[in-house]
Amino acid sequence: MEALVRNVRSNGARHARARLIVWRPVMTILVTGSTGTVGTDVVRYLATQDCDVRAMSRAPEKAEFPSGVTPVKGDLGDPASVRAALEGVSTLFLLAAVSQSEFVQSMSTLNLAVEAGVQNFVYLSAVNAHDLVNVPHFASKAAMERAITELGIAATVVRGGYYMQSDAWFREHIHEKGVYPMPVGQVGVVFVDTRDLAEVAGRCLLERERSPEPLADETLDVTSIERLNGPALADIWTDLLGHDVRYVGDDLDAAESLLGNFMPDWMAYEMRTMYARFQESGMTASAEDQKRLEALIGRPMRRYAEFARELADRWTGSHTSD
Repeated sequence: MEALVRNVRSNGARHARARLIVWRPVMTILVTGSTGTVGTDVVRYLATQDCDVRAMSRAPEKAEFPSGVTPVKGDLGDPASVRAALEGVSTLFLLAAVSQSEFVQSMSTLNLAVEAGVQNFVYLSAVNAHDLVNVPHFASKAAMERAITELGIAATVVRGGYYMQSDAWFREHIHEKGVYPMPVGQVGVVFVDTRDLAEVAGRCLLERERSPEPLADETLDVTSIERLNGPALADIWTDLLGHDVRYVGDDLDAAESLLGNFMPDWMAYEMRTMYARFQESGMTASAEDQKRLEALIGRPMRRYAEFARELADRWTGSHTSD
């Protein structure tokens, strides 16, 4: 639909002036990875913001989306389905799940979006992706960031830290056995609550969608301000649970074996490689980005202890958290 333009002359002006009032067609945000940990919260946030949201899923008939969200069937590994999902889309949130074809799927989707005339992009990457290049899912994200830059695509790249929510898998180990089981090492890593990550991504999507002028490219390290190592994490849990929790140590064999119980062997080995790099150099983020993050969400990023308290309350049946 073509924009409608109305000229209005200013009364009493020495020279006639025209004010343009432009009615734009409905703009649509497409969210990939819409049923995953981050994507679910991105969709949930956007659903409250009076915008047109399309959520792509391999099986939308099995998904539960908020009222007003349009589910669409699509698979990043199936270009025809991605083409269909992109029809009429103005803004794309590109999130590709960790897989053995993550880069191919991400790059294909980016190309298809450009071909479809999508104008605005937010890409979900990872903090230190350019440094941990022997970890496949970090290398994939680093390559995508490079492609976005070299193709001249103005996008917001949101780099998430280590997901706090990953620790929700380990109730048996932390609460019952008194062991923090992930070998994050002694140097320390930066964490992010995925709800904060999703809100930052959602607000960046709306900024680009609603801006009357094209926005410059931007990269944000989206993490809590603190850097925590294995013993510090164990201490937090000890304080919250009221019993001793010890750090499991830097045993990568044990970690790979544990993770292999609930993920494919190739992924468990990839996680082992990631933890080995954490033990060598940790994970750091830009402190300068904290002001921008606080401005976006209107508060400081959640600290690990805040998230852990919520989780501990659920595990113990307490309701003392805010």
